[in-house]
Amino acid sequence: MQPILRRSNTIIMVDEPKLTMSEKIVAALTDRIMHGQLAPGEKLRQDHIAREFETSHVPVREALLRLEARGLAESLPRRGVRVAGIKATDIREIRAMRLALEPLALRHSVPNLTGAERAEADAARAACDAAETFEDWEAENRRFHLAILAGCKMTRLMAEIGDLQILAARHLLATFSDGWEQRVDRDHHAIMSALAARDGDMAVSVLNRHLSRLG
Repeated sequence: MQPILRRSNTIIMVDEPKLTMSEKIVAALTDRIMHGQLAPGEKLRQDHIAREFETSHVPVREALLRLEARGLAESLPRRGVRVAGIKATDIREIRAMRLALEPLALRHSVPNLTGAERAEADAARAACDAAETFEDWEAENRRFHLAILAGCKMTRLMAEIGDLQILAARHLLATFSDGWEQRVDRDHHAIMSALAARDGDMAVSVLNRHLSRLG
């Protein structure tokens, strides 16, 4: 699993010293879109972004293409690149894809998790339970869901899951913050117990139940 970079309550699975300029722009704009600082429909102007990051238009164009691929931006004829909206159909698709991909990754992860990786997942679980704000909870919840998959060595699968979790986080931050209450997540505890026992079937069963509640 790649190192975790915290930025404005956002967890980004990248190694900051190795970031290219386009990756830095992607990380910054992803954070702003997730937290509503860039609203749906807002134009992403290449010249403004290039000035802010003191770079040419080339890495900006690369970053905008990555945001489009991630589902956070869309290119519209004669309107340029804008922040993508959030539609109910998108949320249903994200939920279905997470239900298909994360249990698959977890099944491959369970037998390969090291003691240190299980400790990281448990630290994320504890931080999630102890979070006092919705943004902190969301960041730690996503950290936990990525940490339990650390033993899965499928790069493409994990990249897709990372993008889906960012989209899910954007939806959560936009719609559920008002009704959030601090609580202990029993599913997270059950998953950790299954990881300790290296019981892949139990871990996947709990994760399926957990993800089925999304949306």
